[in-house]
Amino acid sequence: MGNGNGQGRDFNRLINEMLDKTSNFLAARPGLLPLVGIGLILLNWLLQIFVGTDYWLVDSNFFLHLGLIVALLGLLLIKPLG
Repeated sequence: MGNGNGQGRDFNRLINEMLDKTSNFLAARPGLLPLVGIGLILLNWLLQIFVGTDYWLVDSNFFLHLGLIVALLGLLLIKPLG
């Protein structure tokens, strides 16, 4: 039995590869995250109109807040990834 360092290194390598792929993907598409954020904000608006505030996700404006966070993160990451 080992001390578990092999599993930790495998996990770290997997996370590093995933971050590299995500970074390369977003660098090639700089406006994607702001557009996704705007889409989430529009989804929140449509849910408010058609579903009403009977559900927790709609009543708490979950998609509005998530959309704002995603859009702002996308705007902040455009320059470093580009």
